[in-house]
Amino acid sequence: MKIHVNGVDLFYEKSGSGQPFILTHGNGENHEIFDKTIELLNKKFCVYAIDTRGHGNSSKVKTYNYQDFADDFAEFIKRLELQKPVFYGFSDGGIAGIILAYQHPELLGRLIISGANVTPQGVKKRWMFWFGLIYFFTRNPKIKMMLGQPNIADCQLQQIKTPTLILAGQKDIIRKKHTLNIASQIKNSKLKIIQGENHGSYIVHSDKLFEIIKDFVH
Repeated sequence: MKIHVNGVDLFYEKSGSGQPFILTHGNGENHEIFDKTIELLNKKFCVYAIDTRGHGNSSKVKTYNYQDFADDFAEFIKRLELQKPVFYGFSDGGIAGIILAYQHPELLGRLIISGANVTPQGVKKRWMFWFGLIYFFTRNPKIKMMLGQPNIADCQLQQIKTPTLILAGQKDIIRKKHTLNIASQIKNSKLKIIQGENHGSYIVHSDKLFEIIKDFVH
C-alpha cells in the first residue's frame, strides 16, 4: 500500500490486527528486513512496516534528512488516525523515532530504538572513517546524511516522556558510552545491551528481536 505524505509516497505493508505497531528500517534498507519479526508481531498487533522516503518502493528523493523522516512518520500516524502506536526504529529509523517522540509527544504509546545515535560522533571512529571513504567515492546522499546528522541535544532527549526501550548490540557500531548517555537522558527508559550481537544481527531477517521486545510491549 502507499500513502502520500509531505510530497512523497510512502510504501507500507499492513498485517495483523490489534494495537498499531510501526516498524522502520535503517539506511539503505527497506521493510523486508523485518520479515521474521512481522510474522511474530502480527499475531497480536496491527503491524505497519514502512519503506522510508528514498528507500524500497517509496518515492525517490535527492536529499536526505532525519527531520524529513520524522515528519513523514508523524503525518503517517495522523493520516491513518493510529491511536498511540508502538514505534520501533532501527538505526536511522531509531534516530527519526527519537525526533518524533520529542517533537510530537502526544502521538506515540511506546518507543523502541535499536542502534541509534544522536550525533555523528556517536558512531565508532573506524566506522565513520569507512563511511567517509564510501562517500568520497560514491557521493551517496544517504551516506552524506550520516556524516553530518543527526544533531540531537541532551535537552531534547529530556523532553521525551514516552516509555522508551533502548537497544544496542554488544558489538554495535554505536559507541556504548553514547548509548548509555541516551538512556540516561530519557527519563522513562529502559536499556538492553544484547550480548554477542552487532548492529543488526538480532534484527535483520531475525526472530530474535521479538523475544527481546515482547515483555516491553505486552
